[in-house]
Amino acid sequence: MNTPIALTVTVFSCSLSVDSLSRRLAQDVEVVLRDLGAETTLIDLSKWELPFCDGGSSYDHASVKPLSEFIANASAVLLASPVYNYDLNAATKNLVEMTGSAWNDKPVGFLCSAGGCNSYMSPIGLANSLMFDFRSLIIPRFVYATEDDFTADGQLTETVHARVEELAHATVDLARALDSLKSAKKST
Repeated sequence: MNTPIALTVTVFSCSLSVDSLSRRLAQDVEVVLRDLGAETTLIDLSKWELPFCDGGSSYDHASVKPLSEFIANASAVLLASPVYNYDLNAATKNLVEMTGSAWNDKPVGFLCSAGGCNSYMSPIGLANSLMFDFRSLIIPRFVYATEDDFTADGQLTETVHARVEELAHATVDLARALDSLKSAKKST
């Protein structure tokens, strides 16, 4: 009898804003992932001191190693980011710059919140970088939400919650398949 493979998913809330809608997306996907049986860690970057990447001494900062370990040890990583000026925020991109090779061969997905519906392709630039630089596997489903996708009290609408559930299921399925392949390779 095969033992189910334990999955760990790290979810990053990349907003530095107190009233973040992308943080709400991160919290929602964390709950769904736990309901699916994945061990989940939610990391709120607003609570971490992470210097801007300077290509030098910033890599020695005390926050870099633990954040890199969260990524490297995860079966998959989800990035919940606000969209500013048609792109993911600087904190999201800085996280990738500072943690580099931890992203190698890692399934990665996106949850984005934006002011309008015209920047829905905002994760593409970072997704391409992750694929080409680190051979990350981009989960072919992502969540994009605007203010209209939240209720007055900050809850997700049913439509957006359904998209969060679809992303969580796709994340678990892909991570489980990859972990099975890795286990099979090790046993041969």
